[in-house]
Amino acid sequence: LHVLRADPATARIPVVALSANAMHRDIEKGLEMGFYRYLTKPIRVKEFMDTLNLALDFAERGKA
Repeated sequence: LHVLRADPATARIPVVALSANAMHRDIEKGLEMGFYRYLTKPIRVKEFMDTLNLALDFAERGKA
């Protein structure tokens, strides 16, 4: 995430974390680091697709 944020070409891309670390503190730390969303495994398809749609909408608004 730090590498992506440091590069102007990727700095504004919303990054979604997908992790098996599902403890509340793990999720908080991920969001504090700057991830757009933090999803945990096993993947819930609807939540995953909704997150992708939100991230794409967010990215499109950021370009305007």
